[in-house]
Amino acid sequence: MANITAAMVKELREKTSAGMLDCKKALDATNGDMEKAVTWLREKGIAKAVKKESAVAAEGLCSYAINGNKCVVFELNSQTDFVAQNEKFLNLLEQIGQVLANANVNNTEDALNVDVNGKTLGTVILEASGVIGEKITLRRVNVITKNSDEVFGAYKHMKGKIVTIATIKGNDDVVAKDIAMHVAALNPKYVSKNDVPAEVIAQEREIILAAALNENAQSAKPKPENIVAERIVPGRLEKNLKEICLLSQAFVKNPDQTVEAYINGAKSQVVSFVRLEVGEGIEKKVNDFAAEVAAQSAAFNK
Repeated sequence: MANITAAMVKELREKTSAGMLDCKKALDATNGDMEKAVTWLREKGIAKAVKKESAVAAEGLCSYAINGNKCVVFELNSQTDFVAQNEKFLNLLEQIGQVLANANVNNTEDALNVDVNGKTLGTVILEASGVIGEKITLRRVNVITKNSDEVFGAYKHMKGKIVTIATIKGNDDVVAKDIAMHVAALNPKYVSKNDVPAEVIAQEREIILAAALNENAQSAKPKPENIVAERIVPGRLEKNLKEICLLSQAFVKNPDQTVEAYINGAKSQVVSFVRLEVGEGIEKKVNDFAAEVAAQSAAFNK
């Protein structure tokens, strides 16, 4: 049996908004596996969604650089937000964009090895870290290419805390910018339902089914399980898929129409999008949790 710590409970609670004791039970039931604990809570109907922001810890900025039919989107991390607003950091961000836009790179490893006046870009960043006085890290590099009949739409939120690039078929810059802004705001995962992997759909269906059966079992008049599976689950699954797919989302600038309706009206087509948010997936530094733990110590010792 895994040792369930207060920090683990806090992390799960931040991810799911579930109660502290429910999070403790979930971690106990899944032997401390965070992902399985999230699923356990969802199946019990305790947590409906995971808060994406809960895993964000690193500071810094994201940026992009466009060179013809190529766009490079990247994340440059610092230890504090104060440094991320520093002129030297901003100059380094600009330099990296220019270097990568003119280099043949496919990923972060390639980027760090690009030659910059006889030094690798990795060395340039390391030297900048020494001057700035904080660890600076080039964390993610995405390279997007487009055809000549397509256009990039770029959007920066909060000076680069979030950066999105939308690739649109058609030459309407305004439409491309609108889609990039929408992606920044609503954070879709896929362009359309056709792009959702079969394994993701299957997992979501299983979670929804388990939650629905749990609700049904607690109902005053439970329905036959096949009715739950055949009538309730498909509707909920469809709703969940709409929420994570760009085209089926309500358009942020006009919620009365979907993104698909907006795009069709503009005689355009969404090819792809990329969204980077500073610190995604990096664990937060554990803060003082002693007071809350003390208040719940009796429950933890059961």
